[in-house]
Amino acid sequence: MSGKVAMVTGAGKGIGRAVARRLAADNTHVGVCDLSLDAARQVVDEITADGGSASAYQMDARQRLSVAGALSALVRDTGQLNVLVANAGVMDKAPFLEFTDALWQRVLETNLYGVFVSGQLAARQMVKQGNGGRIVNMASNSGVFGGRGRAAYGASKAGIINLTQSMAIELAEHNIIVNAVAPGPTLTNPGIQGDLMQSAQQRMPLKRYGQPEEIAEVAAFLAGDQCTFTTGHVYAADGGFTAAGIMEG
Repeated sequence: MSGKVAMVTGAGKGIGRAVARRLAADNTHVGVCDLSLDAARQVVDEITADGGSASAYQMDARQRLSVAGALSALVRDTGQLNVLVANAGVMDKAPFLEFTDALWQRVLETNLYGVFVSGQLAARQMVKQGNGGRIVNMASNSGVFGGRGRAAYGASKAGIINLTQSMAIELAEHNIIVNAVAPGPTLTNPGIQGDLMQSAQQRMPLKRYGQPEEIAEVAAFLAGDQCTFTTGHVYAADGGFTAAGIMEG
């Protein structure tokens, strides 16, 4: 990916931060996009301290104009866009009988609409450039299995899985490769503990949560030049979680 330009949304922390740093390690300039500009700038500082190249942009995935502004600024600053990793998302949970319209809309607008609008705008730029590209959407195994409190989150991630397949079909003629990563339980907050976490770990074949850097490795492959004949696929990076079918809880 040397010399390429990537846009990573929701890159201020967690998996998005790990993806941004991993792509930068491949000599890719990374547009670090996040709702928090301070968080984005912190990641840029980390990347540049490691010898990489990056720039920070404030972006609200729920707002088309905000996404368009960040993308346009990145293209203005670098001259091109070759990769999009649509990672921005929220995981608000509530019992189904207590879910409010506001909470439902927040989750669906951030997770599903955000992937749609960023993917559409990025694809338009890639088509304009005429050199193809790579789009990686962040799904979840919650998009395959139901779970308590996850009505909106699961629905949004299931939508991303189908959207990824549809995008792959329609964008193939432009040599734009589109895939998704479906992380399982990932330790995005090292301070997480508790009985539920311990129980989930024991039921997982690998007996542990994933690290953000492990998810980033999968995203980096799908975003890279070596991914040439795989499109419309959803990669489960979940320590065997999906294979074991243990989503309840």
